Amino acid sequence: MSARGLTGAEVAERVAEGQINVSTTRTSRSVGSILRENVLTFFNGILTVCFLAVLLLGDLADGLFYGIVVVNAAIGIIQELRAKRSLDRLALLAEADVLVRRDGAELSIPPTQIVLGETVLLRPGDQVQADATVTASSDLLLDESMLTGESEPVAKTTGDALLSGSYVVSGTSEAEVVAVGSDAYANRLTERIRRRTLVYSELRAATNRILVYLTWILVPVIVIVLGGRLLTYGGGLDNLGAVEPTAWRQAALDAVASVVGMIPEGLVLLTSLAFGVAVIQLARQRVLVQELAAVEVLARVDVLCLDKTGTLTTGEIGFERLITLDEEVGEARIDAVLGSIAHDVAANQTALALRPHYAAPADVVSDRLPFSSRRGYSALTFGEGAAAETWLLGAPERLLPAGSDGLARAMEIASTGRRTLALALGDGRAADHADAIVGARPVAIAVFRESVRPDAAATLGYFAEQDVRTIVISGDNPVTVGSISGELGIRGDAVDASTLADDEVETALARTDVFGRVGPERKRDIVHALQADGRTVAMTGDGVNDAMAVKESDLGIAMGNATPATRAVSRIVLLDSRFERLPTVLSYARRVTANVERVSNLFITKTVYGIVLALVSAFLLWRFPFLPRQMTLVSTLAIGIPSFFLALAPNRRRYVPGVLRRILGFSVPAGLLAAATCVSVFALLSPVLPLDEARTATTISLFLPSLWVLCVLARPLTRWRLGLVVGVAVVFALAFLLPLGRDFFVLAVPQPIHVLIAVAIGCAGAGAIEAWYRLARRRGLVFDRE
Repeated sequence: MSARGLTGAEVAERVAEGQINVSTTRTSRSVGSILRENVLTFFNGILTVCFLAVLLLGDLADGLFYGIVVVNAAIGIIQELRAKRSLDRLALLAEADVLVRRDGAELSIPPTQIVLGETVLLRPGDQVQADATVTASSDLLLDESMLTGESEPVAKTTGDALLSGSYVVSGTSEAEVVAVGSDAYANRLTERIRRRTLVYSELRAATNRILVYLTWILVPVIVIVLGGRLLTYGGGLDNLGAVEPTAWRQAALDAVASVVGMIPEGLVLLTSLAFGVAVIQLARQRVLVQELAAVEVLARVDVLCLDKTGTLTTGEIGFERLITLDEEVGEARIDAVLGSIAHDVAANQTALALRPHYAAPADVVSDRLPFSSRRGYSALTFGEGAAAETWLLGAPERLLPAGSDGLARAMEIASTGRRTLALALGDGRAADHADAIVGARPVAIAVFRESVRPDAAATLGYFAEQDVRTIVISGDNPVTVGSISGELGIRGDAVDASTLADDEVETALARTDVFGRVGPERKRDIVHALQADGRTVAMTGDGVNDAMAVKESDLGIAMGNATPATRAVSRIVLLDSRFERLPTVLSYARRVTANVERVSNLFITKTVYGIVLALVSAFLLWRFPFLPRQMTLVSTLAIGIPSFFLALAPNRRRYVPGVLRRILGFSVPAGLLAAATCVSVFALLSPVLPLDEARTATTISLFLPSLWVLCVLARPLTRWRLGLVVGVAVVFALAFLLPLGRDFFVLAVPQPIHVLIAVAIGCAGAGAIEAWYRLARRRGLVFDRE
């Protein structure tokens, strides 16, 4: 391969032959998956069978409940497709370009434009986007943990293979691409990362557990209901053979009404809807959520680990001044060395800050050692043989003698929040870094400045008010980190994490929230120690040295300017790198968790009274107390419509563990009370009233406790929430007052005395719901504060 890379003609030829790194890996769910998960569900299947039974045996109006299924599925599909478009578009914006050489020039191109045989140039923090072979390298270390699970970086030299998905920890490399697209590891790697990094969602787990319980219950209950219907309309076991077709029809419609009452068809939809709307709204604010459930996880976070550079500070480093320690070394020589460091091909961000101040010299670099956070310095060698000089630039505590005036001065400057690097003249060649540092001669101290984000103090103050502990874990000088952290009000003196033994991490966490000189492995150890203490940990970062801790945390948050490694393993990406976005994300997270819990209580209450009514009517051989359309009227007005608004309403209630316990603890008794109300009314009135009038009275008695469940769960009753409760009550009354409503829902209004009985018992049921709510609130099963 030519050192000039591929020519334009060679690139065009490979593109024409399909030898291009086009990835088939999706950044979000496929359209087919969205359709399947919204349409082919267990409950949709049951309701479809019920709807077909109504079409064959009954009035189409009794199939009104199926409209909810269609609308629910449509809303779910539409919002997830919108979320998919947003996620795909924003993921594309977050994708980092790749540096390649073509026709002798260096170009930055998207990963999808890499072709077979391409010459790619790799720098610290880059991700290998296609399988390649090293053609030239300098101190190249790769993190292959995503492929092998091995956390230790692997050294690579000329001729070694580079697998897509690995990350450059340190050093530089030129490599020739040997596999692209489906022939490389990139697609499979992304899928593996997504599988391995699914966050735990208590809401999702609670909803799935409830659906499993219902799946176990529904099948035997449906069998009992069908048997009870046949016995009811057939007059007993002895007469089953003589059941009239009309009786079969009525039995089927009763069974449909029973089943419709038992299924919480909107629960899964509204859970996904609440997550999805939050994701779309966050996307508009340049926050990319790579997993829907990650929004919820932030609501559970009680420890936020921060990297200083790029999070608390802007990440922009400016050169301030140079302090000479050795006057014997001429100023011109120091300027030439700093110019070489600044303009070297392996210059990191700090070295690049020197470029505006030092010109590129004519000196030829014969050997180099790129900066590594593990090592703490970089090195360049000029000349050959006895005339060779090796210059080192790095952490003062690594290059300056302990107890020296130079080190003391560097630490004093660092205490003011400045970053300091020592320049030293070492022995040996750069590649022999273990020997190069021996007897290094201190020459100068370079002082750099970082600017604190103007919003950092307010953001940290917000998290302190929310009882979220913030811990700074930075690879920078502990004195510098401590100065900036103290300025922002973070607790404790800075600890040098490089001096901590493994068994000292927990002790250090108990006394301080500020750590400097933290390597990638130690950052991970800090996250693990916090998790072992039962804490839910979020980790923010932007550098490749943060990637391991970001991945291991409960919620990884990457800045938009983060390395591909950090972005790939994070769950949330702040695309504009604005730290102050986090309180907004937290507010959405709390809204989702609190509101989904609220509406889950509505749906499960309905399911409980639906199951009880089905079983009671089956065992007592009653005709079912409702037609399917009457059950749909109650559930739509008291549950379906209100839950949509409540799921998306503002809610700042803090996360409290135990979602499943609270949902079942409140909704099961509430459902039993509502069922007892209906059973009482139907038992009293069905012997003395025609069936249509008895069903109408029972519909009234069911609506009142259902409305009161809505009333207590909607608290505090702000103006719009009170309007919602009153509005659905008015619509229910209009169904009785308007002839069209009475005819459609078959509401045969009984005599006033029977209506009063139904209303009185319904109000008693509502009163019982209120009493249970007050008791449940004292027990911590429901909350009325936001």
